[in-house]
Amino acid sequence: MSDMNNDTILIPEAQLHDLSMRVLQHLGLSAAHAGAMTRIVVAGQRDACQSHGAYRILSAAQTIRTGLVDLQAAPIVQPTQGAITRVDARKAFSPLALEAGLPHLVAATRQLGVGALVINHCFHFTALWPEVEMLTAQGLAALVMTPSHAWVAPTGGKRGVFGTNPIAFGWPRPGPGPYPYVFDFATSAIARGDLELHRRAGKPLPEGAGVDADGNPSTDPVAVAKGAMLTFGGHKGSALSTMVELMAGALIGDLNSQGSMDFDAGKGGVPYHGHLLLAFDPQRFAGDDWPASQERAEAMFAAITDQGARLPSERRFAARAQSAKQGISMSRALYNDIEALMH
Repeated sequence: MSDMNNDTILIPEAQLHDLSMRVLQHLGLSAAHAGAMTRIVVAGQRDACQSHGAYRILSAAQTIRTGLVDLQAAPIVQPTQGAITRVDARKAFSPLALEAGLPHLVAATRQLGVGALVINHCFHFTALWPEVEMLTAQGLAALVMTPSHAWVAPTGGKRGVFGTNPIAFGWPRPGPGPYPYVFDFATSAIARGDLELHRRAGKPLPEGAGVDADGNPSTDPVAVAKGAMLTFGGHKGSALSTMVELMAGALIGDLNSQGSMDFDAGKGGVPYHGHLLLAFDPQRFAGDDWPASQERAEAMFAAITDQGARLPSERRFAARAQSAKQGISMSRALYNDIEALMH
């Protein structure tokens, strides 16, 4: 571990992995759960996704303190029915259930051209881009979504109905050269974790991120936490949030964001709900035209970048390359807070 400045350190990936494993197991998680969660933690911090990296260890600790999450339960993979694989996480964190179900999703998609992985009864822990990249690495396109707690007001409202309701999409690209095309964003104006990160840093939120308890626009992260966040893009973000509630809640027989909030009952844990992953085999869809279709897709990407615009996730991929060279950057205060969980 080395210093960048008084506030930031550089930590080797192996050391961050060891720290996460030690802390999560100290908190009572099985080695299998700690390993799956650590892979998400390291990926997020490596890619400079601060709200989904090492900070998630603190949110895991808070959720464990609620007594709601099962720290040992092994996920149950139910027999695949057609294109659908279902995994019961059994009130545990989501990453291990994801890893258990992913091979079955890939196999179904290879066989049928399209597949779905439904994860039920899980405590949310991950960003969505890691699972999207797991699928693009198999040459598959992917669409992933999940609700959360009802923190986000609909357009024109002032009380939470939706979650941050992220959506992620991935498209595989040929050869070892380019990264896959991946986007991952909340349908809220900012991610929920950004409220705490802004509070810790003493920084105001962007305009339009939320309202206070009286429904007045606010950039104070504490006031917004007591009021409601807002969707991005007004009614468009509100409509997308509704879609996620239906697709990753009602469709898969699990809780929506309001149900998750009720289940938590003010204890302050991470959301508890379901998770939907859809995978598509481009070669099966395009058939004999797949090589030409792939060329057209690459020509579109080139038309974007050749005029100076960037593709989604380029900054994240750049951070990944930088982390590989110099170590993973993280806040000294966050490192100390995580270490303190051992005591």
